[in-house]
Amino acid sequence: MPTWLKVLLIIGGLIVVLIVVTVVATVVVVKRYGPEIVETVQKTGNEGEEYGRRTDNEGCVNEAVARHSHAEGFGDMIKNTIFLRTCLDASRPTPGFCDDVPHQFEFIKGAQWQLRQCKRYGLRPEQQCQQIFQQVQQFCEQPHRSADAGDNSNAGDEPPPPPAPAPRQTSNTR
Repeated sequence: MPTWLKVLLIIGGLIVVLIVVTVVATVVVVKRYGPEIVETVQKTGNEGEEYGRRTDNEGCVNEAVARHSHAEGFGDMIKNTIFLRTCLDASRPTPGFCDDVPHQFEFIKGAQWQLRQCKRYGLRPEQQCQQIFQQVQQFCEQPHRSADAGDNSNAGDEPPPPPAPAPRQTSNTR
């Protein structure tokens, strides 16, 4: 058997073993921690929604920043992201809240804006503070944002219909 075939078989075998180990580990983690994770996500989402009903968009960001500055790990940061998103969706509009927020796909401009916001709120980039402001960017791009006022169930889907033409006047000059 040629050497290149042996190497290829060994690499293929290692990949199969790695896939099996990953699947088994995922199943074990989901069975053991799945219900707890789901409960935590629901509790945090409800908490964010409740807080959002009592404040405006800026109040949600302020609370998320305060929580983020006390976060003790990756789990707390994820919970804070969920809190902020549900809070923003339930909160009252803040005038001008989205005015200077770059689009999500303006990567350079967005990253610079996120870092400026981190600095503005006194957070360090190594605290993963950009996560907070990524949520703000996503919120501001929603076509049905409550900040647009009125019934926006189809906002952004299609332009409003053109105005009806004015009735034609006929002359009775016979």
